[in-house]
Amino acid sequence: MPSRTPRAESATDSRITRSGLDQSRLTHLVGYAASRASIELKKTFQKHLGPLQLKAVEFSILVLVASNERVNQKQLCQSLEVSAPNMAITLDRMVERGWVERVRSTEDRRAQLINLTPAGRQVVQRAEKIAAVMEHDAISVLSEAERLLLIELLLKVARGRPHKAAAK
Repeated sequence: MPSRTPRAESATDSRITRSGLDQSRLTHLVGYAASRASIELKKTFQKHLGPLQLKAVEFSILVLVASNERVNQKQLCQSLEVSAPNMAITLDRMVERGWVERVRSTEDRRAQLINLTPAGRQVVQRAEKIAAVMEHDAISVLSEAERLLLIELLLKVARGRPHKAAAK
């Protein structure tokens, strides 16, 4: 019986799911691979940050507000690509939990600035400490260079900008 090379074995392994289904007609699609990875990372997020009763979008909002003075609801919507009604509902929930407050802008009375409350600062500090290590198990199959490259490539896809060489 011929021995399989590590490359052939990993190719075979990636084509067969835990359920035993052949997924070879999907694994060449970036979107499919990204979705599969996203599922694993969402499980990791829930396992580690779930005890804080924190959803991924709420974590993102908290970090953005902590990192950006004078951020308003519209900017949060644009940054996270969340519709205005959904953002309003999420912020309402976060206000009820005492994590953020809405403050009318003194420069533009139509805009509401989003500020962290002291409780919100505590939650974001705890969540960031957890987030700093929570993905280690899920991405332990990657070297540090591969992890950084993966992040760079995913952000490039998210921005939707063409590669410089392709633009010439």
